[in-house]
Amino acid sequence: MNNTKPRVLAVDDELLIRDLLYDFFNEKEWDVTVTESAEKALDQMRAREFDILITDLKMPNMDGLTLIEKARNQKPNLPVVVITGYPSVESAVKCLRQKVDDYLVKPFNVTQLYKVVQGALKNAEDKDSA
Repeated sequence: MNNTKPRVLAVDDELLIRDLLYDFFNEKEWDVTVTESAEKALDQMRAREFDILITDLKMPNMDGLTLIEKARNQKPNLPVVVITGYPSVESAVKCLRQKVDDYLVKPFNVTQLYKVVQGALKNAEDKDSA
């Protein structure tokens, strides 16, 4: 993460959430890309590098868990934060198995999300330098 702006890819089928995430991270002067589907997120990941993935779980066509699996095939150590409006023990366990950095329930507090994202980036940085 050094001195460059963190590159965030945020995926959610809800426009309101995408706008919120874009505005919030843009205000922090981070390099933020938002997209409404897992398929478009994978296209974005093929086109450029991201430091962290923030994804919804429940989306049309391809769900967030499948996106995480495919994203990790491209970049195995990519930090991932899940945001979901449909929390369940089952999805939380699946996220743990995918080594997701954190799991937040909507509506989430953006300050909390920011701390979680910073922590995930710091953990990834520590792993890289170890």
